[in-house]
Amino acid sequence: MFALVDCNNFYASCERLFRPSLEGRPVVVLSNNDGCVVARSNEAKALGIPMGAPYFRYAEVLRRADAAVFSSNYALYGDLSRRVMQVLAGFVPRIEVYSIDECFLDLTGMSADPTVLGLEIVARVRRWTGIPVAVGMAPTKTLAKLANRLAKKGHGPLGPVLDWSGLPDRDALLGSVAVEDLWGIASRLGSRLREYGIADALALREAHPQRLRAAFGVVVERIARELRGQACLALEEVAPPRRQIMVSRSFRARVSDPAELRAAVTAFASRAGEKLRAQGLAAPALTVFVQTNPFDTARAYDANAVTCGFPVPTQDSGVLVRAATRGVDRLFRTGAAYRKAGVLLPDVIPAEQAPADLFEGVGDEVRSHQRMAVLDAVNRKYGRETLRFAGQLTGSRWPRRSERGSGVSTTRWAELAEVRAG
Repeated sequence: MFALVDCNNFYASCERLFRPSLEGRPVVVLSNNDGCVVARSNEAKALGIPMGAPYFRYAEVLRRADAAVFSSNYALYGDLSRRVMQVLAGFVPRIEVYSIDECFLDLTGMSADPTVLGLEIVARVRRWTGIPVAVGMAPTKTLAKLANRLAKKGHGPLGPVLDWSGLPDRDALLGSVAVEDLWGIASRLGSRLREYGIADALALREAHPQRLRAAFGVVVERIARELRGQACLALEEVAPPRRQIMVSRSFRARVSDPAELRAAVTAFASRAGEKLRAQGLAAPALTVFVQTNPFDTARAYDANAVTCGFPVPTQDSGVLVRAATRGVDRLFRTGAAYRKAGVLLPDVIPAEQAPADLFEGVGDEVRSHQRMAVLDAVNRKYGRETLRFAGQLTGSRWPRRSERGSGVSTTRWAELAEVRAG
């Protein structure tokens, strides 16, 4: 038996946590540069605000509805996610943190009634973290995911908790679920399944497994078997190692100055190096890419990339920054108006597996590690980019726009919420 615990409208719930006055009001959270809607409260969904919608198209609708609009605050969301997962780990011996707001629990061997346990999970997470969650329980991970989805839509008799095994007419429910709404089936695969005559979850469950494998591969066969109650997907307690790291951003305005573009990729390469060291990885190469606005009909679209290899895999942000800026110098076209750039570190490996440089002195490697250790320590203590590369200081068009930040944090002393007792 598995349980999937999913935080309700997670980003919006985090913003409401320290503002009880927002209960009942529409709340939306915007993407980087305040461009698109990436989270909506139920009240905002009722206004017809689509996920991923450009904010400017619905700004007037949100204003008339007295909606609260926030820039994304990833430090806050990450910390509250960690707290939720810590609470969930107290219920069972084995969990799988699936995403920032979802977690699978292995209920095998639990003596408690699943529904009673689910209700206790909902209550404790809300009481200890302030975040509302829904719980779906089933014999397989695919059915647990579906049970969670149905719980959020009100199909369960106990609100946010639904035990798939206790439902009276499971076939009818499966027949009402479009095949594209199943975990692991995207729209393109769903279209292919429909052409094959499989339009809903019930039809997929009843399809012949070997024929599904021949036509669509082993992934679809496993989903069909899981819909039958055969557990094919095990709990992953240890996340698979990262294969690549990417840092990119769309700019708030067109960037035509090469110095400003270099400043942007300097910041991205520095951040990529920080991620490498935090995860104990090293990068054998760096790819830098730039692109103009594909929707600008007045200008020719330009998108290009260049890859720089290193003699040995590195964690040093300085090495990454030099490679990234050299890449920009090769890619930049005079007269182009760039709207996005990024840095990709492909095929990263564990740092302990990286070979030493035969032609580099031992002292150079030690000094590199010491520099990066100081850089990370200062930025952890005093805030990200307290220490940064001078090349990042050029220009004002590329930094992230965050004009609607909540100004609340659980990880920085200066941004802790204030409580006043009258």
